[in-house]
Formats: sequence, C-alpha cells, structure tokens
Amino acid sequence: MIATFRYLACSVLLVSLVSPTQAREYPYRWVFVSSSLRTDKDVAEIERIVRTGSEHGINGMVLSTSLDRLDLQPPAFLERLARVKEFCRARGVEIIPNIFSAGYGGSVLAHNRNLAAGIPVRDAPFLVKNGEASLSPDRPAGIVNGGFEQYEGRQFQGYRFHDKPGEVSFVDKAIFHSGVASLRFEGFGRYEHGHARVMQEVEVQPHRCYKLSCWVKTEALEPSEAFRIQVLTQNGRNLAPYDPAVASTTDWRQVIMGFNSLEYGKVNIYAGAWGGQAGRFWMDDLAVEEVALLNVLRRPGTPVTVRSAATGELYEEGRDYAPLQDETLNFRFDHEPPRIRLLSGSRIQDGERLKVSYYHGIGINRGQVTICMSEPEVYRIWEKQAELMHQHLAPTKYLLSMDEIRAGGSCQACQQRHLSMAQILGDCITKQAAILRRANPRTEVFVWSDMLDPNHNAHGNYYLVEGDCGGSWQYVPKDLTIVCWYYEKRTESLGFFSSHGFRTLAGAYYDGDTLDNPRGWLDVLDQTPQAVGIMYTTWRDKYELLAPFGDLVASRSQ
Repeated sequence: MIATFRYLACSVLLVSLVSPTQAREYPYRWVFVSSSLRTDKDVAEIERIVRTGSEHGINGMVLSTSLDRLDLQPPAFLERLARVKEFCRARGVEIIPNIFSAGYGGSVLAHNRNLAAGIPVRDAPFLVKNGEASLSPDRPAGIVNGGFEQYEGRQFQGYRFHDKPGEVSFVDKAIFHSGVASLRFEGFGRYEHGHARVMQEVEVQPHRCYKLSCWVKTEALEPSEAFRIQVLTQNGRNLAPYDPAVASTTDWRQVIMGFNSLEYGKVNIYAGAWGGQAGRFWMDDLAVEEVALLNVLRRPGTPVTVRSAATGELYEEGRDYAPLQDETLNFRFDHEPPRIRLLSGSRIQDGERLKVSYYHGIGINRGQVTICMSEPEVYRIWEKQAELMHQHLAPTKYLLSMDEIRAGGSCQACQQRHLSMAQILGDCITKQAAILRRANPRTEVFVWSDMLDPNHNAHGNYYLVEGDCGGSWQYVPKDLTIVCWYYEKRTESLGFFSSHGFRTLAGAYYDGDTLDNPRGWLDVLDQTPQAVGIMYTTWRDKYELLAPFGDLVASRSQ
C-alpha cells in the first residue's frame, strides 16, 4: 500500500511538471510499416506511404520485414531493400528496423525450429513391443459422452453444464457428424454475453501432453472468432490459448489443438462460443487423449531422457534407441509423433515399460511460437543479423520486437540459470542492445513496453510463462526508449516509465476510423517528461489517416 501510494504520488508530481496545455514538438514522428518485400508492388506501396508521411511531418518508418534473417533472404529481397533505403533517404525518412522478437520467433525458428521455448513432459509411460516403444497411458484421459449421444430431455449427460438448454443449446438428431445426434447452439445473440458453451471436468496427469479435438459445423456464425475451445484450471489459468479460426459458415471440419497439463491434475474443458451475436453452430465427437513426443524439441536445453520404469536405468540415444526427432515439428497437434525405435544390441527389452521425459514446443493463438531466451545459439543468430543489418542499412535506431512473450522459463536452459523470468527477460533485452551497439556504438534502442510494464503484461500467470515477469524493467538498460501501446493505460504506463528515468514514445492509432486514439495519446504525452515521439501504428495496413495524423502531431507543436 505504501509503495503504491509513493508510485501514484511520484506519477502525479511528474505529470505536473508539464502544463496540460503545454504542447511541444516531438523529434520522433514515425509510421509503422509491415511488408514482405517479396514483389516490386511491395516497394511501391512502401514508397507511397513514405511519400505521404514525409509530406505531413513523418520523419521515421519502423520497418517490419524479417530484417533479422537477412542471411536467408534471396538477392531480389536485398535489391528491393536497397531501393526502399534510397527512397527513404531522399525523402528524409529514417528507417528503424523492427527486429529480434522472442514472442513471435519466426526469424530465429527459420534458422533452427528447435529453438522454440520448451514445456516439460515428465515420466510419460511407454511400452516396448516389436522393437518400438509407444505411449501407454497409465490413466487415460477421456471425454464422457463426447459424441453427445446420451441425454435426458434437454440435458446432455456427463457435462457440468451447457448454456441454457432448450433456449441456446439443443439436441439435434437431424444434423450430426457421427452417431445419431449432435449438440446445436443458436439464439445466443439474444443474451448479454453471447455464451453458447459446454463444459466437462477431466482428470489428467500433471506434466503430460494432450491432444484435444472436436468436429464443428457453422452457419452464419457472427463473429466467427467467437468459437473457441478452452482448457482452464480450477483457478482459471488457460492452458490452451488457441484460436481455431473457424469460418462463419463451414461444413463439418475438425478442430485439433493441444495442451500441457503443467502441474495440474484436473482441467475444465470448454467448447463453444463467447460473445456470439448471430447464427448457429453444431459440435460433435469431442475427444481428448494423451500424446507423447509430439513437437519434441532437440537442443542442449531440452534433453530427452528414456529410463527403465522398473530400475531407473538411463538408456542412451544412438546406442539403445535411434535418434529422436519430430520431422514435422510445426507446433501443431495435427501429425503423428515420432516413435522410439530400438537399435541392434539395445539394452531395452521387448515388453519393458519405460519412463520418457522431454520438452515440446506449442503454437499459441494463431500459431505464435515463442523462442527460448536462454539458449546461446539464439544470440549467435542475432549477432550475425546485426552485422548484416548494419552492412545493408546502417540504421542508427532499432525497435526491439520484444512484445507478447507467451511462454518460457520452463526448459532446462532456463531452469539451470536460477533466475526469475523477469531477470531472464531483462537479460535478453540487455544482450540484444549490446549486440546492436557492437555493430554501431551510437545506436539508439527502442523496445515495446508491454513485457516491462506492470500495467500491461509484466506480471505472473501470463499464458504459458513459468514464473513472473513483474519487475523486468529493473533489468534493462536505462537508456532504452520505451514504446507504450496500451491505450487504456496510457497515463499509468507513460507515467511509470517516465518516473523511472526512461524516455517514452507512444504507439498510437490502431486502425480506427478517427484520430481520437492519437489525440488521447498526445494529451498524455504533452504532460510526460522525456516523451520524445509518437508513431502511427497500424496492424491492418490501414494508412488512410496517415496524412491527418501527421498534421495533427505537427499542429500540437505550433
């Protein structure tokens, strides 16, 4: 309470240092541009944006185009990049590469997919038969009445609840995927929350991996993204943050996803719609099963161990069983896992039971994959990319794309460091800044705010992160500039970082139809010491308001 009071008092004092009516000129007036640079049309589009921006006071372009994997780009990409560089130079617009993402690890994973963050599976039970060892669950998980065939009146048996039987949820004996019935939802748009869900409690084994599937059919479902399958613990933690991307209208299609039970022995499996407004949909054949070695990671920090269940003897890869690798490794659960294949002369006997421990990767939401921030190979990759970026662009500013880091802290590489997740994150950002400054000592480094911001994502119980990112801001260089982007918390966030000596810049706009968002940011920026700029930040490539945005920022300084 005392600490909170001191923080609020400090924020009020800092805000009061600048008069609410005292607008000022911001040296950094940027636009965010994401492009693949795969075609000449991409170059033309960037030129159009830069031309418009430069005519209205924009002097910087944050460019997101896989610049941190330049060693993997074809010559045509580098030629297009050179053209963009020259056009920006002629227009007086600086290029600021958006790079080094840990939360969206595509660039690093393009070099080595095994560098994904690893989640542990411990002592999965395997049985050896005919020279192969396969998973043999000791207590198989399962869904009761997953085909929705058993019901009494309007109630489906085996489920804790389904929303509003007879009003929103119905037994449908005319449309089904298999059997003689399915579960249909409709009419949910009449109710405040638009809920159309079914839930069942399922027993699982701690630290095991599970595949969850369901067949779904939709008819004019709005919004389509309302459909979800969620796996929640008793305390509300989401073990399967996944967006199945079901179309508004589609014939029967199977949704497949996975989750790790972490330390939990029971989970609540929900399937259906949240915030549904219109349409209807059907569900059938809901199922869950334990799987093993699916998306297994092979790097120093994610070892695989195979032991005798009876004696604890450790068996050796390459001697007792063939090298293990998931050849698909797509971080989804739609493929077969590798099997343990015995080698000639193996000490493992037919009929023997084994305990297998390993680490797996997982895609979150629509396939977002976090990388491990403790594996040394990651930094060797980034070192090389920093040198190449300096050769091709020689930028003086970079924006670290260290936002929305949804996993980490649980693999051996992280655990053996004996650091908090906040320290691991801070150390990663510190190393990134040092890498860039080795290429150019005068480099200014900017970073997205959310994973450093206690008002945003820097806290515990965050997605699949093991540990707490709270306090991460204490472990990064104080000469970073923090790019705040949580509009609803703009006053708290800008005040927080300013009170701790950081410069700030606002990531504004977010694809609306008015300039209310940037106006709101500017109102707070004008009151924030060490606020140095604002950026037109579009996630949907929507640049219609770029010109008036630039004029708005310029007018505030007049």
